[in-house]
Amino acid sequence: MNVRHGIRIRNYFYFCLPMISIPGFSKKNKDGEEMSFWEHLDVLRGMIWRSLLVVFVFSILAFAFKDILFDTIILGPKSKDFITYRMLCKLGGMLSMPSLCIDPSHFELINISMAGQFLAHMNISLIAGLILGLPYILWELWRFIKPGLTDKEVSASRGAVFSVFFLFILGVLFSYFLVAPLMINFLGGYTVSASVKNQIALTSYVSNITLLTLMMGVVFELPVLILLLTKIGILTPAMLRKYRKHTLVIILIVAGIITPSPDMFSQLIVAVPLYGLFELSVVLSSRMYRRKHPAAG
Repeated sequence: MNVRHGIRIRNYFYFCLPMISIPGFSKKNKDGEEMSFWEHLDVLRGMIWRSLLVVFVFSILAFAFKDILFDTIILGPKSKDFITYRMLCKLGGMLSMPSLCIDPSHFELINISMAGQFLAHMNISLIAGLILGLPYILWELWRFIKPGLTDKEVSASRGAVFSVFFLFILGVLFSYFLVAPLMINFLGGYTVSASVKNQIALTSYVSNITLLTLMMGVVFELPVLILLLTKIGILTPAMLRKYRKHTLVIILIVAGIITPSPDMFSQLIVAVPLYGLFELSVVLSSRMYRRKHPAAG
C-alpha cells in the first residue's frame, strides 16, 4: 500500500464515519449542536486517558508502599496469624473440629528468576491500582453514557454503577479472606510423597492469589448480569427457577474446584454465599420481570 492509497482510505473514513449515528449517545458540543462521531470518539479517548492516569497514580502509590502491599496483604494468607485462620480455629474449637485450625506455614516461597520479585512487585502494583481506581473508572463510564439516558434511566444507572462496584469489591474480599486461604492451605500442603518438599515459586503464588481474587470479583457480578439479561428478555424468573437444582449442582462443583479440600465444611463455606448470590439474582430478576410485564403479577 503506497502513501497516496493510504490517504484515500483515511479520507474515506473521515467522510463516512461522521454520518454514522450512535443510538443513545446524542451529546451536545459547545455550540449546542449534536456531536459527530469523531467528537464522541474524542470524549471517549479523554475518558480512557483519565482512567488510565488514575490507575497509574494508584499503581505508583501501591508500588511505593511495598511492605504493606506484600507483607501485610499479599503474604497475609500465608501467615498463621491471618484473621481467617484465627476465626476458623475458634469455630473449630466451638464445633469440636480441630481440623479447622489451619497452619499455612508448611511451605516456603522462593524466587527462581532474576527479575521475578521485581515483576511480581510491578504486577501486583498494577492490579492494586486497577482495583483502587475502579470507582473512578465506573464514574467516568457513567458520565459518558449519562447524556444519552432519560431521567429515569439516569436514576437507575447511578444505583447500577454502585452495585457493580460493591459486588466486585465484595467478591474480592470474599476471595481474599476465605477462598484464597483455603486454597493456599490445601495446595501449599498437598504432597504426593513425604520425600518431596513444597517450595512454591513467588510468581506462582502471586498469580494464583490475584487470578482467583479477580475471578471471584467477576463472579459476584452475577446479579447484575442476570438483571441485564432479564431486562433485554433473554432470561426470565421462570427459567431461573426451573434450573435452580442444576445451578446448585454447578455451584457445589465450582466450590469443590476452588477448595479442593476433602473437608465438606470448607466447601460449604464457599458454596453457601455463591448460592445466596444466585437466589438474590432470582429475586432481582422477578422484580424486573414484573415491572416489564405488570399483567404477569
